[in-house]
This record gives sequence, structure tokens and C-alpha cells, in this order.
Amino acid sequence: MEVIKVSSKSRSTSVAGAIAGVMREVGRAEVQAIGAGAVNQAVKAVAIARTYLVGDGIDAICIPSFAEVIIDNQERTSIKFLIEKR
Repeated sequence: MEVIKVSSKSRSTSVAGAIAGVMREVGRAEVQAIGAGAVNQAVKAVAIARTYLVGDGIDAICIPSFAEVIIDNQERTSIKFLIEKR
């Protein structure tokens, strides 16, 4: 499963569309964000995606967790959101 990466400059509606599309095709999506601004955009995107999916009869839930990632040879902590069907 490909990870949807979110930055603080990401448009939440665009990310929500990507989440909804992956959910419709695969049934689960993974979103990754590093930093407060990126996490804010990711959370808004998950909320918007839920409204997109409810029309398709999909009740999406979000499970947040921490993940360590390597960027430019430095370890960073990211927030990972796993979105699944209830």
C-alpha cells in the first residue's frame, strides 16, 4: 500500500480525495505527516474524506500512531494515520 504523504502546504481537500480514492479501491489508506502544520492538514483531510465516503456507504475510522522515518540521513518522528472501514 502506498503512503499518502502530507505537508503543511498540502490542500486538505486534495488529500481527502486521494484518501477516498484509495479507500474505494483498496479498502484502507495510510497517511503520513511530519510537523504540526502537516498533521493539521492530515487531520482535516481525514475528516473531509469521511464525508466523501459516507455517500458510498463506507464508515471510515482513523487509527493514529507514531512512526520513525529517515529523511536526509536523519531520523524523524512522523504521525501515521491508518484509515480503515469500520
